[in-house]
Amino acid sequence: MFDKVIPAGIAGDKLSRTITGTDEVSVGRTTVAVGAGGMLGAAATGAVTIGAGALGATALATAAAPIVIPVALASAAIAGLCSLFE
Repeated sequence: MFDKVIPAGIAGDKLSRTITGTDEVSVGRTTVAVGAGGMLGAAATGAVTIGAGALGATALATAAAPIVIPVALASAAIAGLCSLFE
């Protein structure tokens, strides 16, 4: 699960460049990057949890659920860090 942190963070930074229309360092772009990175990290791990639940693997879904929040926070942090550098 934690292998998704860095790719989600980098994708969040790239998404912030697209949304804001600039690649310059700014508070606004960092804010967008943090939000996008967190959402992408949560979506990446949440998809595993939802998929496991849909397949009836409730033990796997239960075990994966506590991972979603730390991955989302770490992805948000990576995205924010990436947005501070050009």
